[in-house]
Amino acid sequence: MKILMFGRGVIATIYGWALERAGHEIEFYVRPGRAATYGEAIDLDLFDTRRRVWGQRVVEKWPVRYREALEPDHDFDLIVLSVPHHRLAEAAAFLTSRVGKATVLVFGNVWTEPPAAIGALPVEQVAWGFPQAGGGFGADGVLRGGLLLPSVVFGTLGQPPNDRERAVRQAFRQAGLRLKEQPDFRGWLWVHFVSDAGLLSQGLRLGSLSKLAGSTSDFREALLTGRELLPLLKARGIDLRRHRGGVLLFRAPTWLTAPALAWLTAHVAPVRVNFAAHSDPDAEEPREVCRDTLAEARRLGVPVPRLEAAEPNFARAGTGRA
Repeated sequence: MKILMFGRGVIATIYGWALERAGHEIEFYVRPGRAATYGEAIDLDLFDTRRRVWGQRVVEKWPVRYREALEPDHDFDLIVLSVPHHRLAEAAAFLTSRVGKATVLVFGNVWTEPPAAIGALPVEQVAWGFPQAGGGFGADGVLRGGLLLPSVVFGTLGQPPNDRERAVRQAFRQAGLRLKEQPDFRGWLWVHFVSDAGLLSQGLRLGSLSKLAGSTSDFREALLTGRELLPLLKARGIDLRRHRGGVLLFRAPTWLTAPALAWLTAHVAPVRVNFAAHSDPDAEEPREVCRDTLAEARRLGVPVPRLEAAEPNFARAGTGRA
């Protein structure tokens, strides 16, 4: 399969590397002028959990190919669209006239109604998934992180997977990844989004997500923030009974879950490296996740005192509110 990774972000790079190792042809679309800046190879320092529970470390220089233009008559079979949720509408608009015959895999956070999030992209050419990888590029240009779980989450919006969606799943399966199917993918995406808001709000309070690692008290506050957000999901019409696994972490006693998360982020190498890589105090996506979550809670009249208390850490400059 010929695959275009949209942008050279962390997720696009990790999965592009895994898919190329499985025999797929990979290119990256980047903004004009970026190819020369990035250079001909990406330095990787990854933990790969596909074959070993604790991960196998991979350190290599991976030669890659870039393109800075995308014509409608391209021959890509798949475009992997993994961008921050607040950039999704812009990216979808760009691809609408350039999608050609390709399938577009939306591969990341979504907080609006999924069909609205993709704008005018033809819905019959869109597949939905979510990565189980993470990390970050350091100041030295090295990507540190990895495949945190040997799986990828896929889902549909009320219909069984069509031929395009099955082909996408097969590509990831060929890369040695297990597939987790979520029949209510809209609900699953929103559960994941508020989970992120709980963690990120506390990471921002400390300066970055990396500073949560190993701290039982800070994880406890993050879990309680996430627990407060569950009524917001109900207010948006999500049946939480269909997502018991996703909300269990927030409903379970924090005396049990907070120490467990603190231990994992301090001692399990793939998780530790992932948290350590999220050290940029100026990263915009954590702030956008918290702003959008709080804005929706206010719109629906759902009280979220812990997230509101954290608002000074993610409000836009010069404002008291997001």
